[in-house]
Amino acid sequence: MLHFSPTLALAASFMLLIPVVATETVVTCIDDAVQRLSCDTGVIRVQEAFYGRADTDTCSEGRPQSQLANTKCSQDGTAEVLKRRCDGRRVCEVSVNAFGTPDPCVGTFKYLQTSFTCLPAIHHMTCEHSLAHLQCDQGLIISVYGATYGRHDQSACAYRRPAAETLNTDCSRPSTSVVSESCNGKNSCIITVSNSVFGDPCYGTYKYLEVAYVCEYPTTNPEESL
Repeated sequence: MLHFSPTLALAASFMLLIPVVATETVVTCIDDAVQRLSCDTGVIRVQEAFYGRADTDTCSEGRPQSQLANTKCSQDGTAEVLKRRCDGRRVCEVSVNAFGTPDPCVGTFKYLQTSFTCLPAIHHMTCEHSLAHLQCDQGLIISVYGATYGRHDQSACAYRRPAAETLNTDCSRPSTSVVSESCNGKNSCIITVSNSVFGDPCYGTYKYLEVAYVCEYPTTNPEESL
């Protein structure tokens, strides 16, 4: 008999709730340094990601043929890195240099290509030492898609903070399980945003909690209605 984890069950129920959305693809050459994914509404869900070279045309302008010839070059684990850093966020910037070690093909000019969709989830950000309030309309309950505690850019939650506390933008701790345990199935919930709750992924950095969630109608367990 097959058994499914609560996480997989949540993901499956969430996917049933969302409409079909268009997929966007962003290509960034390695000399452009940073790839930026963004959603005007909703949050990012990475579909596929590729670092290396799969053809001779992409990012080829001004490059000698010797740097384009190897079209079977790819870095393992690229999609997992993008998902971990970007899923559930409204805007995500990732340094292309993060994928170059080890170099999957020395001497080949590479690029990062990412395909993603914008899911119609609610995006909520709360600064450290504050309370995160998640709320749904009456009759609906919270279903958490993703949550991250840390810092990804210098401008978020930076008001009146010393510059030294906002410099580290490579600070992240996945926090979906913590938020899900506190909020899933409830109409509203309050979470203390602090190191005591989420741990400290980067000492000395002022952090914030990002949560992506949807509001759904509660399902009735058939056994409960008997």
